[in-house]
Amino acid sequence: MTLYFSQVPDGLFLCKMYIQNVEICQQFRIHIINYAYPLPEQLLLHPIPLSAIFGLHFFPGTGMNRNEMLKNFAIGFLPIFIFIIADEIYGTTVGLIVAVISGLLYFIYYLFRFRTMEKFILFDTVLVAAMGGISLALNNALFFELKPAIVEMILVVLLGIHAFSSKPVLLMMSKRYMGETEFIPEQTRMIRQLSRLLFFVMLFHTMLIVYSAFFWSKEAWAFISGGLFYILFGLILAGQWIYLKFIRKSRAAAMPTADREIFDIVDEEGRVKGRAPRQAVHQHPDWIHPVVHLHLFNNQGKLYLQKRADGKDIYPGFWDTAVGGHMHSGETVEHALQREAKEELGLEIRNVKPLFRYIMRNEFESELVHSFMVVYNGPLKINRQEIETGRFWTIFEIKKALGKDIFTPNFEQEFAMLEKLKII
Repeated sequence: MTLYFSQVPDGLFLCKMYIQNVEICQQFRIHIINYAYPLPEQLLLHPIPLSAIFGLHFFPGTGMNRNEMLKNFAIGFLPIFIFIIADEIYGTTVGLIVAVISGLLYFIYYLFRFRTMEKFILFDTVLVAAMGGISLALNNALFFELKPAIVEMILVVLLGIHAFSSKPVLLMMSKRYMGETEFIPEQTRMIRQLSRLLFFVMLFHTMLIVYSAFFWSKEAWAFISGGLFYILFGLILAGQWIYLKFIRKSRAAAMPTADREIFDIVDEEGRVKGRAPRQAVHQHPDWIHPVVHLHLFNNQGKLYLQKRADGKDIYPGFWDTAVGGHMHSGETVEHALQREAKEELGLEIRNVKPLFRYIMRNEFESELVHSFMVVYNGPLKINRQEIETGRFWTIFEIKKALGKDIFTPNFEQEFAMLEKLKII
């Protein structure tokens, strides 16, 4: 769904809403993020994602949130779950046949419903047939009982690579199902955190399956391979729901003004061309908005970095420049730098040195960055609503951690510029 806005008399806006190529027009007053204001000129007749208006936390282009991801992932174990039920009622041979047929039916349904081949369901069904066939031929159920562990171990390896390395393999694999869908930094970080949780949960579950196949009864193995798997996923779903419903919402409420900020839209020379709200700016990478950065060194040459709070809409939880923030509409560079230093670190800055001004672009936003440096040894008073924590890093520590999803890409870019200027 895409919304287009154009201004009409008396403060109203004409909304053109396209749903499956059907145009629906309506006139109404715009109320965005709990307050009303005229839409800036840059917004008029431009497509605006629904998430920029209503603050939805879904995966763009998919409508998929974290819980739906988990449910779609868990349904991949459908054949083994059906086998356990059929095996208890009709025996292993019938259970095997029913499991294979159910897997193939779900594979065909997914193929026709979503016009894409669900390789995981196909792989799971083939593995059911192969391991079950070996078990029947050798009259030994051990091979079939180890099948869930084999499937999960493959997933554990993929989860481990994604969670603990710089290779986002799960996002790479998802492109086969989501096309050109792009994930914003908060979603990327959320998937990495979820991958770490699932890695340990599924590793523990895999070890239980193997142990139960060798040493416990068939009934115990059936519960661990089937029922326990869904119980664990149910607990994870419940935990995620509690986090999103209560914990995350309370953290967002602690930052009441974040979504109401208005930024200037500027050209590459800093000339103001218009104004737009924070969320709209971060949804349009072609809109340049001005920011200030301050690199804070101590007398030992260490560089102070802040870890961005979880409530940040761009790169939450990443380490970043000591002070960094957007310039409010109509604000001067000097005032913005002083305000951000005071707000984030309780710092009254003096004797700052200008470094460089440049355009930073990525797939989410474009910034006109005014960068400065200062030498200061403390004390510092961290604003916990803006910053999770902060500390001085040696240059060696920073170089060792580059390229590992620890720092924001913008900081790594500026760190290279500091090296080029021989400041570090």
